[in-house]
Amino acid sequence: MRLAGLYVITEPALRDPIEGARLALEGSARIIQLRDKQATTRQLVETGLKLRELTRQYGAVLIVNDRLDVALAVEADGVHLGQDDMPVPMARKIAGENFLIGVSVETVEEARQAEAEGAHYLGVGPMFATATKPDAGEPVGPERLRAIKQAVSLPVFGIGGITIENALAVLKAGADGICVISAIMGAPEPVAATRQFIELMRLPYEKR
Repeated sequence: MRLAGLYVITEPALRDPIEGARLALEGSARIIQLRDKQATTRQLVETGLKLRELTRQYGAVLIVNDRLDVALAVEADGVHLGQDDMPVPMARKIAGENFLIGVSVETVEEARQAEAEGAHYLGVGPMFATATKPDAGEPVGPERLRAIKQAVSLPVFGIGGITIENALAVLKAGADGICVISAIMGAPEPVAATRQFIELMRLPYEKR
């Protein structure tokens, strides 16, 4: 499975993950990531099982942030790993060849390593300043994403501080997709916000 398009990440501080995911799916998002840094393992599993049922109803992909154990327990489609999480080869050995593994990267070197180790896709960021992840490093910007995209053959997603106003710059840099948190989870009308992003991504490249 090759991922592309709009990738929506839950944020319980902004909206209940189940409600937020349902609204994003109604807006035609087809990739949902369960992310909750404060939840216990039991809470993550409970939420993950509900999201698994919901994403199946919409024919969508479910990814779990950081936690391979939770992803496998709820039969998610994949896991997204940070630089400090389990190494990709170890996760692959546990989860199998068909399990999706995404990796967060900031540099060309990290991107090449993730590809060599067997990642399925990359999350490049933070693209812009973001309040959702206070410990994120300095923004890498669209030009870094462009360099990473040229250096690897994997799908590349921009993540971090992306809004409907700046998403175009990320797409023009060559992103296969964009990851969105606040701009959808914190939107007054998440369904409409999701559709806005999808329509933007459907624009022919020559019109962007």
